[in-house]
Amino acid sequence: MKMKKTLLTLALGTAGLLAVPAVLAQNAPTDSAGWFVNANVGRTAINQGPYDGHDTGYALNGGYRWSLAPNFALGAELGYNDLGNIHTKNIFNSQPVVNPTKSQLHGWTVGANGRFDLSSNWYLSGRAGLYSWTGHGLSNDSNPIRQGINNNSWYAGAGVGYNISDNLSVGLNYDYYDARKHNVNLSTDMISASAEYRF
Repeated sequence: MKMKKTLLTLALGTAGLLAVPAVLAQNAPTDSAGWFVNANVGRTAINQGPYDGHDTGYALNGGYRWSLAPNFALGAELGYNDLGNIHTKNIFNSQPVVNPTKSQLHGWTVGANGRFDLSSNWYLSGRAGLYSWTGHGLSNDSNPIRQGINNNSWYAGAGVGYNISDNLSVGLNYDYYDARKHNVNLSTDMISASAEYRF
């Protein structure tokens, strides 16, 4: 009888020890190092000179992060965005979805991208870098003139997100894109929803 109790105790103890790695894996932060791609879609806002309005914008990014700590990864990203003249509400009426008379801003981004895992599911993100943009807009003077311009400037943003799995996450983000030249200011904010896939 004593031998049966000892064997039962050993079996339960072994089962408990085998369960520990699984429990720790569930509580451990997700490793966000490696290659990634993400996409953002959201509402853009411009309140500069002759403009005061909202449109729909999108951004596509890809890059690589290196793990610098158990819950922190930092890397580089390259992306493209379009932040101007897309009016999704006009899909349901006779107005143009792409309005050539509105402000237009699109361009390429290259910069740093970081993630700080708060837990196995929640994370904070940040990004900043160079914004090489092209745009069309009205100058901010007494006789506004519509100009096509391009320049190099900067962008920055932050977000919060949730890891659905080790490879897939979703998030909410705020980004600012600086874009001004020749008295035309197309600088734009974007609040967006995002999805990211890690390889």
